[in-house]
Formats: sequence, C-alpha cells, structure tokens
Amino acid sequence: SLAGMVLSVVVILLLSVLYETVKIGKAKVLRRAMLALPRSLSQEALTEQDEDGSGGRHDAVQGRWFLFHVSQTLLHVLQVVVGYMVMLAVMSYNAWIFLGVIIGSVLGYFV
Repeated sequence: SLAGMVLSVVVILLLSVLYETVKIGKAKVLRRAMLALPRSLSQEALTEQDEDGSGGRHDAVQGRWFLFHVSQTLLHVLQVVVGYMVMLAVMSYNAWIFLGVIIGSVLGYFV
C-alpha cells in the first residue's frame, strides 16, 4: 500500500541519518581519545613514572583511554549493524527505498 511504502522510505531515511550520525560520533570519540593521551608516550617517560611511584597519572590516562576505546568499539558495532541494514534495504532494488537512503545520507551528513 502507499502508506506502507511511505513508512518504509521514512524508516530507511532515518536509518541512513543514524548511520551518518554514528560515523561522525565515532570520529569525535577518536579525537577525544587522542587528546586524552599524554603528549609524550616515550618508553623513558613511562619508565620514569613507574620508578617514581607516580604511576597514578599513567593509570588514569590508561583508564580514560580504555573507556574511549570501548565506546569506539560499541559505536563501530552499531555502525556496522546499521550499515548492513541499509545495504539490505538498498538490495531490495526499489527506487523509492534507494532515494530514501540517498536523502537520509545527505541529511545525516549535513546535520
């Protein structure tokens, strides 16, 4: 029916917007993770921190980096799942669904 087709196109459009949003979110998390790392990660600097007994800052940095890494992993899984769902929708070879994906991608990237 017409209502079912319109609903399908809107859902696929929203999935495409979600895909682009997750992609941008993943890039932002990567940027934050890189900013959270200390400027110098040389072996000498890490060894000096361990010998001084001041490994607390190093442990905090490692913990923060681990949280960023876990969130990036979860966002990657979400991006892959949504991407495959959008790909399966396109593989229906329906022109309206395809246009919904294109418009959703454009809107998601623009926003």
